[in-house]
Amino acid sequence: MCELKVILDNGESRDVVMESVTKMVVNGDDVDLYGILGEKKTVKGSIKEISFAAGEAIIIQK
Repeated sequence: MCELKVILDNGESRDVVMESVTKMVVNGDDVDLYGILGEKKTVKGSIKEISFAAGEAIIIQK
């Protein structure tokens, strides 16, 4: 199974907001993140990059 670490980039710093993410859903300006155990977190922003090789996704904070 492919799991991603999601990083939030606010222009000044990059912070890990969630690990072991298995699903990402874009809803307007929000990105809903779903973890391997069913947990959910919503982040304001847009997806900048997803790298399966690095196992991470970068979200630009709005």
